[in-house]
Amino acid sequence: MIYLIVGIILILAILAIRVSNKHGVPSLLLFIVLGMIFGSLGLEFDNFEFADGFATVALMVIMFYGGFGTNWSMAKPVAKEAIILSSLGVIATALLTGLFCHFVLGFNMLEGMLIGSIVGSTDYASVSNILRSKNLNLKYNSASLLELESGSNDPTAYTMTMVMLAIIMGSKVSIPVLIISQIALGVAMGFVIAFIMGKLIKNLKIDSEGLYAVFMAAAMLITYAATSIIGGNGYLALYILGIYLGNKQFFGKREVVFFFDGFSQIMQIGLFFILGLLSNASQFIKALPVATAIMVFMTIIGRPISVYGLMLPFKLRRNQLNIISLAGIRGAAAIAFAILAVNSGADLSMDIYHIVFGICVISSLVQGSLMPPASRKWDMLDPNDTVLKTFNDYQDKTDVGFLETTIHKNSSLIGTYVKDLNLTFDFIVAKIERDGKTIVPRGHVVLEEGDKIVLAGEVYFDETGDELIEFTIPKGHEWANSLIKDLEIEADRLIVMVQRNSGEIIVPLGNTVLYENDKVIMLHSEDNVGALKFTNVMDENGQNNNDAEADKGNGEIVEEVMLKKQ
Repeated sequence: MIYLIVGIILILAILAIRVSNKHGVPSLLLFIVLGMIFGSLGLEFDNFEFADGFATVALMVIMFYGGFGTNWSMAKPVAKEAIILSSLGVIATALLTGLFCHFVLGFNMLEGMLIGSIVGSTDYASVSNILRSKNLNLKYNSASLLELESGSNDPTAYTMTMVMLAIIMGSKVSIPVLIISQIALGVAMGFVIAFIMGKLIKNLKIDSEGLYAVFMAAAMLITYAATSIIGGNGYLALYILGIYLGNKQFFGKREVVFFFDGFSQIMQIGLFFILGLLSNASQFIKALPVATAIMVFMTIIGRPISVYGLMLPFKLRRNQLNIISLAGIRGAAAIAFAILAVNSGADLSMDIYHIVFGICVISSLVQGSLMPPASRKWDMLDPNDTVLKTFNDYQDKTDVGFLETTIHKNSSLIGTYVKDLNLTFDFIVAKIERDGKTIVPRGHVVLEEGDKIVLAGEVYFDETGDELIEFTIPKGHEWANSLIKDLEIEADRLIVMVQRNSGEIIVPLGNTVLYENDKVIMLHSEDNVGALKFTNVMDENGQNNNDAEADKGNGEIVEEVMLKKQ
């Protein structure tokens, strides 16, 4: 029964992601709501110890992969600002929030400061989710600043939470020693283990590329455990490990990226679902007024004062400071730290879990939903690029690919010098094969009939998957055994490639015949302008001519192409 429930939850979570991408609601908030719904339907769960353990593992993955995905070359110019916000910014926000809880809401000073410490950090999963799903390419390198800040500020909040719990519980541990050991040992262990793992992954000869993901998982566990054992901040060490390894190139890196893409998504879904499941509807509603007051204070006063005050020396633009202030979304880490407080055994006079839970839900809903329109209103969007370049995994998913074509009889390219090839696009001739021998494609080499030309270029990685449609022609389909030029195709669609069972990739011309089991790749775009009947023809400049009457062959290098796997 439990497996059935888990399967249903995962399917519903995937649907929630689609709803999020379509309507702009933060997907992580939907996971929380999903957990609350299942809880109200009778799926009882109140095991805070299990939740604490799961939250620890989930945060380990989120912290590591957050660092792994940080593009240091883009983050480096704003590293000072980000590090100040992730350390002093968290402290300032936490202290201001604690004072608000004490003097305005009447909380005990220490408990108020505990709440401020727990919710002091910006949630990486929530911020990166908003930036990616809405492609918020913010001006002045602000996306990189927010990415680095939100990815590195949880250790500060964690350390503050531990300090406040130690004070509340009357621990005899030296607070200065605790703070210094957490930070110093976390940084030291992060760099030392990262260096060792970097050397290992460079020199290890792992036969299966998939095992590199296992290696990374092992490195992640070793780093966190070893750092925690000696009293350091394991999350900080993990983030440093992630940044160090994520900005290195090594064999099998693409497999690591794709593995952790899915794994981190599963962990986030599971974490937010469990957090929602832990909540009690009546207690949540009871804590909502207090949670709302704290969230509003942090959004309008606490976070902006910290951001404006600490960024004053850097002379950032006002609209940039506004969007950085708004981006202080609270999420998984804060709720996980609240669970830590519940399990600590500290004698608290308030329902700290539901207060923090309420703060995070409202923050995700309000701030997450306001980010896209606020970015436009404050003129912070750069429409000429993509925010995905801020993340390493976007670069790592995109790789160099190769195309192979043969110079056929009567081709206009016979007798052409390599240097005279008009490669309008960003392709290069990687090599030439002639009579079973490889020829270096220098400029003076002349192309001959039968030559195999290998072109190299950047592989396109479709982040959305909405524009390229792939389907296989089944038996009895009306397209089977038909010429492409005779097909009735909607004006916003264009056949761009056909693949045969043999693995042959064919550039579709008007007289190309489609057969059963052919895999057809179509481009779907509402901006396309075309006729219902067309023929794909490449002109002499390598440009597309979609003309129903033009079917006179292909004078360019892409007559019949075989796609070669790297």
